[in-house]
Amino acid sequence: MIVTRRHFGKIAAATGAVAAFANPATMFAAAKPNSKVGGVQLGVISYSYRQMPDFQTQNANAVLRYAVENGINAVELENVQEEWAGAPKRPMMPRPPAPSGQTAQTGPPTGGPPPRRQMSPEQMAAQAKFAEDLTAFRLSVPMSKYEALRKMYNDAGVEIYAFKITLNMKMKDAEFDYAFKAAKACGANQITMEMPDGQPELTKRIGDFASKYKLWVGYHAHLQATPTTWDEAMAQSPYNGANLDIGHFIAAGNSPESALEFMKKNHARITSFHVKDRKSAAHGEANTPWGEGDTPIKQALQLMKKEGWKFPATIELEYPIPAGSDSVKEVAKCLAYCKAALA
Repeated sequence: MIVTRRHFGKIAAATGAVAAFANPATMFAAAKPNSKVGGVQLGVISYSYRQMPDFQTQNANAVLRYAVENGINAVELENVQEEWAGAPKRPMMPRPPAPSGQTAQTGPPTGGPPPRRQMSPEQMAAQAKFAEDLTAFRLSVPMSKYEALRKMYNDAGVEIYAFKITLNMKMKDAEFDYAFKAAKACGANQITMEMPDGQPELTKRIGDFASKYKLWVGYHAHLQATPTTWDEAMAQSPYNGANLDIGHFIAAGNSPESALEFMKKNHARITSFHVKDRKSAAHGEANTPWGEGDTPIKQALQLMKKEGWKFPATIELEYPIPAGSDSVKEVAKCLAYCKAALA
């Protein structure tokens, strides 16, 4: 059974909106989602729902409702889990202008990381204050907060498998400890984070902490991705792995065949797999509705099913939402596409 938003509204009206938002898991006791198809665990990253009206105000509560409505029982959480636990809100920063010759949808220049945001002095001060407050929160929050989040999700039939966070060399060991403890308290078996390009000392340090906690770290690459991008990090620690984004991999100039070969070669070190469709570099790199790009989504999912690989396939919604639709409706389309591929 999938709970629709109309049904959700009726439940909220009957139970009281405040109580509903405070403990959404109780509202879905009879609606356990299941998005495991043909042995492949399909999940979703919270970022996919970022354009929903109450995403910013309801954080992890809203994500849980959306996931259950979509019938998805496994999630990767980014930022919302910390905000739910009481972390300070991130200051809003403007998007940088698109590079010359590109649109907002085609992403950063091939081969490089996303362009840096252009911040005013006031914004820089706000960002510095946020970083200070966030560190203070992380070094004081009890892990019982994340255990409660895990219970809320599990009671609704949803597993938190990935905890996305950014770690850097300026952070103290205590903040690294926090990241791994918080992820484990949520029930995650992996931390995901952006690939720190040109910082082998950082991936080594993270890998050492990952070995200490016996928790995977999946590094996420954008248009800098090549078949060897993860080699150095994986050589540094048995717990350093790849959070492969197949859409970015294709947009970076790699062939569909090389994407599938990467999966075959590195499947034991792929912590989770981001699914999206993008045009190839030769065709402009744009994010597209699934089935309209150059990404071998179907072949990759069929390969996962055939080989029995257990890492999750994470739906990441990045293409422009059509008029009259919304993130939940589009995630439903993406999920249907995956199910059809695995039928």
